[in-house]
Amino acid sequence: MAVVVGAVLIGVLVLVLAGCGCVVWADRGGPPWARVVANLTVRAGEALRSHQRNRRRHRSSRGGGD
Repeated sequence: MAVVVGAVLIGVLVLVLAGCGCVVWADRGGPPWARVVANLTVRAGEALRSHQRNRRRHRSSRGGGD
């Protein structure tokens, strides 16, 4: 089980690093597919950030931690 979790975490890390690389590459005028991947990466980051904000706001309105 731990091997599977480790493999999934490494896979996610590789995807994140590849997405960040595409953001940099697209900013420097990379190919169209890199721009698509960069756009998806930025949107995914914004969605995660928005989710975290909403989660914190919901927790604070409940009046406590976990």
